[in-house]
Formats: sequence, C-alpha cells, structure tokens
Amino acid sequence: MQEYDLAVIGAGWAGFNAALGAKKQGLKVALIDKGQIGGTCLNRGCIPTKALIQSAKVYSLVKQAEIFGVEVQAPQINFLSMQARKDKIIAQLRSGMQSMLGGIDFLNAPAQFLSPYEIELGKEVIRAKSVIIATGSRPMELKDIRFDGKKIISSDEILDLKELPKSLLIIGGGVIGSEFASLFSILGTEVTIAEKMPQLLPQEDAEIARKIETLFKKKGIKVHTATDASSLNPADYELVLLCVGRAPETERIGLEKLGIKLEQGKILVDKYLRTNIPPIYAAGDCTGKIMLAHFAAYQGEIAAGNIIPGNFLPADNAGVPNCIFTDPEIASVGLSEKEALNKGLQIRVNKFDFLASGMARILEKAEGLIKIISDKKSENILGASIIGPGATELIAILTLAKSTGSKLSQIRRTIFAHPTLSESIREAARG
Repeated sequence: MQEYDLAVIGAGWAGFNAALGAKKQGLKVALIDKGQIGGTCLNRGCIPTKALIQSAKVYSLVKQAEIFGVEVQAPQINFLSMQARKDKIIAQLRSGMQSMLGGIDFLNAPAQFLSPYEIELGKEVIRAKSVIIATGSRPMELKDIRFDGKKIISSDEILDLKELPKSLLIIGGGVIGSEFASLFSILGTEVTIAEKMPQLLPQEDAEIARKIETLFKKKGIKVHTATDASSLNPADYELVLLCVGRAPETERIGLEKLGIKLEQGKILVDKYLRTNIPPIYAAGDCTGKIMLAHFAAYQGEIAAGNIIPGNFLPADNAGVPNCIFTDPEIASVGLSEKEALNKGLQIRVNKFDFLASGMARILEKAEGLIKIISDKKSENILGASIIGPGATELIAILTLAKSTGSKLSQIRRTIFAHPTLSESIREAARG
C-alpha cells in the first residue's frame, strides 16, 4: 500500500494548487482525479469560454474595421475553427500543468473513502496522513427542467457544439448565462435570456445590472427578468441552455461513510478549511462558498499550508474579484452600494463614465462606468464595480487598493499614465 503525507482528491484549480503547495513544503503528495487534470476551469469553464469569447471579440472588431479607417471584405465565422483553437489552448495549458506535477503522483482514478486515512482507487488502496477534498461542482438542473443532452443542455455541453444554433433560449441570467448570451449574440444567434430575479446578474450592483440589460437589448438580445422559465416554450427555440447555478460535487466518494458534515451538498468547513473529521480538509467549489477558480486556488493553497502543525492561517481574504466576460466586460470587488447601505454604513459613491475617457473613445468602447464605494469618513474603499472596456483587468487595481486598506485620497495622489483606461480609476476617485 502506497503511503503519502497528503492525498488531494480533485485536480481542478483548488486541488492542483493544494498539491503544488504541499510539494513545496517537502511533502509526499498524491493528486487524484477520475477525469482530466485542470477540472472545470480548464476543461469546461473559464478557459474554453474565454477562448470562444475572444474569437467573438475579434469577429466583432473586424466588423467595425471601417470605423477605424480600415477596409476589409465581409468577415465570416468559421465556428469549427474557433472550437479547434479553443481545444488547442486547453491542450497546451493541460500539458503545462502536467509538467508542473514533477514529484507529485497523479492518480487518474475514481476515489472512494474507506476510512479517514484510506482511499480506494479502483483495485488499489492508498493511505494518507491528511486529505484535502477538492472535487469541484457541476451544473444544476431545475425540478421541472432537466438536461437531455440534445435540446436542453448544460454549460458543459454547449462548449462542444459543432455548429451555431439559429436561436438559443438561456434559462438563468447570472454570470454563465450572461456570458453565453453575449457570445452567441455576437456570432449571430438569436438569443433570449430569462432570469427569475428582477435583474440580470442578481449578485452585482443594480446600476451595473441595468446597464448591461440596456446594452444587451441594443444588441438584439431579448431579456426577460422576473420571469419563470416555465412561462417560455422550449419548442420555440432550436436550443435551450440551462444555467441556473452550480452544485457542489460531493457524491459517490464515501463522505457519508465517514460522517463528514454536509449542508445542501456542500462540505462544511471551519475558517481553516477543516471538516469535522480532523485529518480531512476541503477547498474550492465543494465547500459552496465562492465558486470562482481564483478563490478555489486561494483555498487550496491555504488548506495545504494548514496541514502542517502550528501553521494555521484562516481563509478569510474578503478581496475576491468577480469578473464577467460579457461585451462590455463587468467586474466587481467588495460591497455593492446596496450591500453597504443595508449594513447601515455611511458611504460615498464616486463614479466615472467611460464617455469621458480618451482611450475608451480611441477603442470605440465608451459605454460603461466605474463605481467606487468608500466609507464617507475614513475614505477606506469598501467595494467597486466596473462595466466597460478592460473591466476584468482594471478591477485588479481596486482589489489591491481594498486589500491593502488604501484610501480614495491615495488613489487620487497616484499618477496614472495617459492616455490609458487605468487613469479612469483616478478620475473616479476624484469624483
């Protein structure tokens, strides 16, 4: 029986980073996954969707070439080539991840707990002093709407389409639904998006959500908020994408046998990412906290550090940026205006419209705004939201500012290069 200091179940972003962190500490590590290395992010999430979105952005830009004084023949979409490029990027990144696993045993098999220290892998059993569960998440279904893999598909299956649908109904106007709505609309599909909440992107700032809804409608996307999916007829659309959230993937690994505490499928952990069974930790989507790849990586690193006695660190960093790759992009960190007010905080709201940005005008992407929420008295940054060009990159500046306790006054005194999109953050801070 092979023995390890640490066994990590799940080779997604949480598990992969946990394994690397433990390896750096000189531990003998087994990384276990029944599928391919990279998990959802690399194979069915972040990377493939953004690869397709980039192709759509290029197509959109070429269609606008005349605005920039460039004459081109009418551009055409080669969807199979777009898909091939996406697959190539995934393969390259997977190969890079595999090369980083030197010194770590990657065991490609389904895992089943026999005890807190023993894990069955098919016909083999391994033993580990500590275990980190990082099994990720899966697309959720609705009670009356189920995936059939043909007409009603998940965000996994839509990435493998061979041809563009003429019409697409998207049930769920959260991050995943909004990104796919933007993508397929650019590529010429007639898109309808239905969201049961009063706004698209229910977790985002209401002003930002109203802005993207307005821009979606300008692009021809049919948006139905406060709408129950049962009121729409799937037969009216060529394809239906059901994306109403993701559920922790915690079944079929023997957690109930160990008595590990779950709540609605998610593994309950303390601030150090420990489960109620001492040698077992959990990280990433399976904990049901914040289902983002970068937060999963952060949790994985913390969990790997915490298996060393006397080395406990809490996974309590509140500066987690959220990025949405729609057109235009959206990003946020910290509290929204409504959340801050609901907490009874005295706040100041600073805004800057990209219409006044020289670089946004140069890029022909002047739709959008930056919104910074700060404490009225101290000027400490509480949160920020951006919709507009480069939002997913710009949010890093405000994430750093929030995480380091920076004040609006410090941003105002910082010199940003001109003409850039980043200087818009200073302009927002100036109010």
